Amino acid sequence: MIVINKQIEKYLNKEDGKKIATRQAYGDKLAELGGKNSDIVVLDCDLSKSTKTSVFAKKFPGRFFNMGIAESNMMSVAAGLAAMGKIPFVSTFSVFATKRACDQVSISVAYPRLNVKICATHSGITLGEDGATHQAVEDVAIMRSIPNIAVFSPADATEAGKVIETAAEYDGPCYVRLCRGGSPVIFNDSYRFEIGKGTKIMDGGDATIISAGFTTHIALDAARILEDEGIEADVINMASIKPIDEALIIQSAAKTGLVITVEDHSVIGGLGGAVCELLSAKNPVKVVRLGVQDRFGASGDPAELVSEYGFDSDAVAAAVRENI
Repeated sequence: MIVINKQIEKYLNKEDGKKIATRQAYGDKLAELGGKNSDIVVLDCDLSKSTKTSVFAKKFPGRFFNMGIAESNMMSVAAGLAAMGKIPFVSTFSVFATKRACDQVSISVAYPRLNVKICATHSGITLGEDGATHQAVEDVAIMRSIPNIAVFSPADATEAGKVIETAAEYDGPCYVRLCRGGSPVIFNDSYRFEIGKGTKIMDGGDATIISAGFTTHIALDAARILEDEGIEADVINMASIKPIDEALIIQSAAKTGLVITVEDHSVIGGLGGAVCELLSAKNPVKVVRLGVQDRFGASGDPAELVSEYGFDSDAVAAAVRENI
């Protein structure tokens, strides 16, 4: 039987059925931090109600800047504010922050390593009905490939709040990937996020399941399905995608000999890519990447899309069974 890792059992949420969007946790935490640090400023591109930066704007209107539909300019303005000692949090949809404004993120923010926090919402195909043009499935790959940028993908509302706290204290640019819809709350308030560290949520010796962001609750559900079949899996939540927890991944892969990665993102260049790059160099084992298989997104119900794109809990469990 799978046993919750005793080392982190105290961090797990005991309430069943509670769902909160990570974008909502971001907006609430940002407003809280704004009261503690007057250097925090927030920029948005006419989407503050959707990104939840409207919570900050209401409390601190003098430190909130609506840049209009001009994402590239927003990044340049944020770079200027950071150069003057401010801590700018910039928000828009993930697809705009990473593709439309990529040049400014790279040259104006990352190259001089300015202290800009890019917190983008509405990521992945779980955005749902807005369809392929608004579903960012390449954003992690883009941000991972840019030097000097840390990349974080919190699993739930609790971790999102902890990530934002850490990002505010971190000296350097980072990209935080947030979701539109509500997802189960996995962690309680005693949980601590640490840059470059993953969290083993379940312990087993037959396979390793590594996830980040929205898909962590899917990985947990799959592990529970497998539990009933006598298959034990390590389940690792890897919110810090860059830098990644090399030691934890290598240790688990060496123990189980099989790694399944799960992500609401392209399997090219995202979490699965990061894990493959690491293990191919330091501990070669079989890795099966579940996520968006080199496809664009589509309009539809989020749960139906996750099933259609092959990374729901049944698909994760099947991948373990077929490759053990």
